[in-house]
Order: sequence, then C-alpha cells, then structure tokens
Amino acid sequence: MPTPDLNLLVTLDVLLAEGSVARAARRLRLSPSAMSRALARLRETTGDPLLVRAGRGLVPTPRALELRERVGQLVQEGEAVLRPAEKLNLARLARTFTLRTSEGFVENFGPDLIARVGAEAPGVRLCFVQKPDKDSAALREGIVDLETGVIGKTTAPELRVQTLFRDRFIGAVRKGHPLCQGKITPSRYAAGRHIFVSRQGVDRGAIDEALSSLGLERQIATIVSGFATALALARASDLIASVPERHTGNLRAGMHSFPLPVAMKEITVSMLWHPRLDADPAHRWLRGLVKDVCAALR
Repeated sequence: MPTPDLNLLVTLDVLLAEGSVARAARRLRLSPSAMSRALARLRETTGDPLLVRAGRGLVPTPRALELRERVGQLVQEGEAVLRPAEKLNLARLARTFTLRTSEGFVENFGPDLIARVGAEAPGVRLCFVQKPDKDSAALREGIVDLETGVIGKTTAPELRVQTLFRDRFIGAVRKGHPLCQGKITPSRYAAGRHIFVSRQGVDRGAIDEALSSLGLERQIATIVSGFATALALARASDLIASVPERHTGNLRAGMHSFPLPVAMKEITVSMLWHPRLDADPAHRWLRGLVKDVCAALR
C-alpha cells in the first residue's frame, strides 16, 4: 500500500473549513484547477467524495464531518512540531537534571552550581549520582543528562564533549605536619605514609610509577574510594593525601598543600552529554552554568 501524501492534510483542512474549491484555492494561493486536482486526489485517497454539490455550493459528506475536527488537530500539531522552539523561560522551567559526577566535583562545585540554578530557575532540581566507572550507557540510555570527568578509552565516540578545566595532582597534609616545613623532595614525600584513592581498589598508580623511575617507593597505609575521604583522613592524621588541585579546592581549606615533587601530567576534566540533548535549550543553559561555575572556582 503506497504511503499517503501528508501534504494533503493541509489541503483537506482548508477545503473542509471553506466548503468551497475557489475559496480554498485563494487561501492556499493555488489555481482553482490545481485545487480541483487536489480534491480529486483526496477523494481517491480517502475513498469518499468528501464534498458534494448541493445547489450552487458544496456540502461535506458524513465522512468529511467526521474527519474535520481530527484533521484540524493533526495540522495544528504538525505545525507545532515544525515551529522553532519557544524561547526558554527559566522562571517557569520545571525539570530535574541528573548529573553523574565524582564526589569531589559535587563537594567543590556543587554549592555554587545549586545556588546559580536556584537564582535563575527555581523550578529546576539537580540530582547528583555517583560515578563508579566510565561506562557511557547511562548517557546513551537517557538515565543521566550530564556527566563530568576525564575522557577514557571506554567513552562512547558519539558523545558530545566540552573541556571544563585542566587539573594537576598535589599533596595535602594537616597543619603542623612535618612536610609543612622545608623543601619537599621525592625522598621525603615517599618516606611518608600515604592514602591511595581508587574506585577499583588497586594500590598503584601514576605517582607510584613516577617514584619508581627515581628508585623510590611509597608506603600505602590505606585505600579509599574518593578524594573527600582521603582529605578527611589526612586532616586528622599524619597521612599524606595526593589529590587533584581544582577538584578539591574547598575541601582542602585549613590544610597545607604542596606541589608533588615528581613529574606528573595534567588531567583534563570535561563534561559529556548525548547528542539528543545538544540543541535542547534547557540543557544548553545547564551546560553554560556548569562551565561558568568551574571557570569561577580556581
């Protein structure tokens, strides 16, 4: 069965509204002969005469009367679909955005981001969920609206990515810790007892590789899953936490921080989202807020 020409819906809507081939032709800026041909096609498609002569005019058939309201509604809905999206009204926006981030991102950038959202769009709610891995399935399936983190090999290639900031690892210890005084050499740093942060529970990373190249090895006293936990332990003990500088700015308040005495590559923290949300005005607004908040906190 051939696919019907959906353009005929507009013609049918005008014909049923005007009840006249001539008036419908003027309204659609067609010639009377072109409108007559369109009516003939409609009759063939629907299997009904639709408009029949009564005296000098045309009257709708029962089938046409049945279709009139439905056709009008379909045309209105179609026009709404093809019409450009209305300008975003933040004051009336009611929506929940789910963000998958690390706990450090929430604790460091979350307060300012929530404050900005509350001031600009009080009907918007942010839902932060944990990020146990780099699997992109949640973004692809629409479970998550936005994600932040370092791009990995498992990141889906179709995702949109925008850089938020570059970060570096630094050391953090409690006030009064021996490393607060004097030059911190690789040997002094390695000689301390360390906290290792790993979501997978491994006990060796890039810092250990850098120390190994110098013939040094550090003692890992404990392994935790997040930077906030590492800093809480370091604040209350003589343990050393090695954490991203910008990711943990607020969390290190009152602690002593220092550059790592070994060469480490910077990391790039980005936000990721699925292409289906790329043109969504509300999502675009949220992305702008996240970028602004991350740029403001240095």
